[in-house]
Amino acid sequence: MNAKLLFAVGLLFCLTPWATPPLALLAGLVFGAIAIHPYKEQSHKFSKVLLQTAVVGLGFGMDLHQVLHAGRSGFIYTAVGIGFAMSMGTLMGKLVAVRPRPAFLISTGTAICGGSAIAAMGPITGATEDEMSVSLGTVFVLNSIALLTFPSIGLWLKLSQTQFGLWAALAIHDTSSVVGASAKYGAVALAVGTTVKLARALWIVPLSVGTAAFKGSKTRIQWPWFIGFFCLAAVANTYLFPGAPAYHVLSSAGKVMLVITLFLIGASLSPATVRKVGPRPLLQGVLLWIVVAVASLLAIRSGWIRI
Repeated sequence: MNAKLLFAVGLLFCLTPWATPPLALLAGLVFGAIAIHPYKEQSHKFSKVLLQTAVVGLGFGMDLHQVLHAGRSGFIYTAVGIGFAMSMGTLMGKLVAVRPRPAFLISTGTAICGGSAIAAMGPITGATEDEMSVSLGTVFVLNSIALLTFPSIGLWLKLSQTQFGLWAALAIHDTSSVVGASAKYGAVALAVGTTVKLARALWIVPLSVGTAAFKGSKTRIQWPWFIGFFCLAAVANTYLFPGAPAYHVLSSAGKVMLVITLFLIGASLSPATVRKVGPRPLLQGVLLWIVVAVASLLAIRSGWIRI
């Protein structure tokens, strides 16, 4: 079948009631495995904007008090988690002999916000196109696995919605997959997961500034402005005509945009990308991800981390 037609069918599927976030990602992965993406460059640019818009749309379904409570706690937890992930990532990069720049980028992507962090840090560190591709490929592969497996693991472990949302926010790389996995688990998980993940994403700014100062780089820092708009959407839903039908429409539109985003991300992950990653960076990413996921899960189950 024609690749463009297959791609169109995948997008249409995302608009149906059966298209959950994991299924949308899986449909994208299947497309990427059997067809050549006809709009890969445009899709990459569009998916970033679409994700940010989706997050703002989801804000219209959030209660500001819950957002502030989760965000305040999450900011502290993410600070500790980021320091832990960066330290372990550096150690594991040396352990499996990954070159310093991709090892740093993989650690940053795992610690903060996946591809967004790598895209922001790459120019600051002077990473080559190949180093960026390898780092992004590693994170995207693991990110896809997380979205497809975390909800089932959470149900198997009988995690509450709050526990799962917190775990997803601390242990999954990209915002898209955190929101997707949390949305699959439930409304409370979605609220906690999205808010804590956005608190985690804010750390991209101080880390970028610190790295730029250390490297002597004058690269422009990318500010995550959409997080502010997400908070404003929650303010509107809580105080300005709470429960208004328009907010429900905007929140539902955000969920649809998230599903489309995940399909686009999956469709961009081809077998060639996976092969290009190679064993060493992927091994570093897997080891680091397992350590972060297990450590955060144990901390949540033991009550050390809670919202």
